[in-house]
This record gives sequence, structure tokens and C-alpha cells, in this order.
Amino acid sequence: MDREGPGAPLERHVLKTRLFQPGPVPVPDRVRLAMAQALPHHRTAAFQPTFEACRLGLKRVFQTDQPVVMLASTGTGGMDAAVSNLLSPGDHALVIRGGKFGERWAEICARYDVRTTCIDVEWGSGADPQAVKAALDANPDIRAVYLQASETSTGASHPVREIADLVHRRDDCVIVVDGITAVGVYDLPMDKWGLDVVVSGSQKSFMLPPGLAFVALSERAQRFMKEARCPRFYFDLAGELGVIEGNQSAWTPAISLLMGLEESLKIILDEEGLEGTWARTEQIAHATREAMRAIGLDLVAPDSPSAALTAVFVPDGIEGPKLRAYLRDELGINVAEGQGKFKGKIFRIAHLGYYDRFDAITAVAAVEMALSALGFSGKTGEGVVKATELLRG
Repeated sequence: MDREGPGAPLERHVLKTRLFQPGPVPVPDRVRLAMAQALPHHRTAAFQPTFEACRLGLKRVFQTDQPVVMLASTGTGGMDAAVSNLLSPGDHALVIRGGKFGERWAEICARYDVRTTCIDVEWGSGADPQAVKAALDANPDIRAVYLQASETSTGASHPVREIADLVHRRDDCVIVVDGITAVGVYDLPMDKWGLDVVVSGSQKSFMLPPGLAFVALSERAQRFMKEARCPRFYFDLAGELGVIEGNQSAWTPAISLLMGLEESLKIILDEEGLEGTWARTEQIAHATREAMRAIGLDLVAPDSPSAALTAVFVPDGIEGPKLRAYLRDELGINVAEGQGKFKGKIFRIAHLGYYDRFDAITAVAAVEMALSALGFSGKTGEGVVKATELLRG
């Protein structure tokens, strides 16, 4: 006779799929509905209020009085533009490489024949501002410093403010920040800290599908653009700046995504508020980190964690791909794998965007269930207890 009742095994059941990768993140229903509305033409008056709401709202999120260009692209397109529009072939750039996306800055620079000096940071650690100072002092011809605020491949953050202070002791150098998993996640005030370029993307804290890149440009960055000679066509930021104040884009914009962005900005700015968003994200991140420790797992970035995600080492005796597969196929939980030298060795749980306290507890419970099923002998069950304790209030 088949077993029935609460103790029966779930041999066949419908899984509710949940995204816990640091992009794309879940999209709120009201944002999806906004994107499902009939499309206006982007060159008509009907679309101007949406474009203007996005243009002005992004300034508030980036904490800047300067323009924030919206490109129909992923965040990497914004990174590409942040090299090609600022520098010329043969120029010298300093790149902080502390993970896969730090490596991407160097790869983009190489494609445009920009010379690079790289500061290699141990994956999972934040950069040392003194190492940046030493590199700048030793290379007075450096014209741009490229770094991540939040290194998505490791879950680490870099000391952006301290590095910006060093860069701005020089008149002929700009600081360019990949804020793709930092903008809208924690306090990263562009104007207050003197950041020249900040890049982000729609599928992160903005709670949208992929397809929009945002590039905020300081006055200094705009001056650099006038001298830059790297080739560019579609990602010509000067062309975008020439029309953005008139609530237009140089090329056809991602209309439906901008309609969704208008709605998501209402949530971020007018309903929860930026500070509320930062506080919620940090609370979830802290609880998740402590829950992983309670289980007996090691964090990739224990000393300089980003609130955007928690990166965790797969414990000895467990195969990383099998852990992720069990989470995905048996529990419906999608976490991100490791990249580069961390491939198969870590998993990453997102906190940025449309996540709440119960999402965090769900993710922790799923990790515990998966580890237990795969034979982990650690303290499974303790993680949910810890997360619930920290998220109760």
C-alpha cells in the first residue's frame, strides 16, 4: 500500500520556481503589468512623460544632478561605453581585478587598445586603497580608474569612497564604477563621493528583465568624452546627451522596459524610499550570512561583504554542481554558480531587488534541505533558526 499522509514522500509534485541569482531577479506583478500595456511610439508626446519620469527618477537613485543615460543593452554595454567614450587608444587605465567582472574591465580596455595596469585583489576581498595610491603615484599618466562597487562574482565590495578620494587628487583622472549590483542596493552617492561614471542595469535592484543599461556621467567625465578617440557608434554617449533633456534617446529605446522602469521607480523612490530599500536589503543580507555561518558554511567575502548577494563555499564532500542541481530540480530554487576559478566551488544567493524576509528564510531552508539530502553532516536546521531570529523584528 502506498504511504499517505504528512510523512509521505513527494514523488511527483509541482515546483514553484524561484530566482535567487543576482540578476535577473524576480519582477513584481505590477511592473510586469505596466510592461504589458499597449506601446506608445517613442517619438510622440504620449511617451514623453514616461521617459521624463525615468530620467528624473534615475538621478534620484544614482544620487546625482548629472544625466543618467539609458541604453537598450545589458550592463556590459554600459561598461563598454564607459571605456570607449572616455579614452583614446594608447591611454593608460588602472583596473582593480578582484573577480570575474574586474577582469571584464581589463578585457574591454584591451579591445580598445587602452593600456592597463592591474591591481589583482584576492577574490572575496576588497581592494586596498594604499595599493591604488601606490599605482597612481608610480604611473602619473593614468587617466581612468576602473573598479566594481560590488564584485558580483564573489559577493565582495570595494572601498569606493576611499579610492575616489585618491583619484580626485588629480585633475586628469576619472573614477569609473561598475555599480551594477550596488546602485539601489546600498548607499553609493555619486555626487557626494565624486564618482565620475557609475554603471548599472535593469535586471538588478530595478526589478526589471534584462535589457537596459544606465550610465551616469559627471561633468568631468563629459569633458573627457570630448577628447576621447576610441571608435564607437551605437554606444555614443555624446549623442544620447544631446537629446536626453528633451526626453528623447538617440536610438529606439526599449519602450516596454522603460514603462516598467517608471513603475519600479515609484516603488523604490515613492513607496519604500531609497533608505528603506537599503535597510531591507542589508537586513536580508546580514541574516543570510549569519544563517550560512550557523549551518557551518564558509563565506567567500567575510570581511568586505556586499549586501547584493551572499557567496558561500560549497562544503567538503559535496559537489557544487550537484548541490545547485538539487536546489533547482528538486526544490525549484535557482542560485548562481561560481565563475572563473570559483566555478563549482561556491554558490551565490541574491538579496537585491524584489526580495523580502520570507524569501531569505526560504532560500536558507532550501540550502539546508539540499545539503541534508546530499549527505552534509553540518548543523542543518540552525540556519533557519538564525535567519528567523534576525528577521523577526
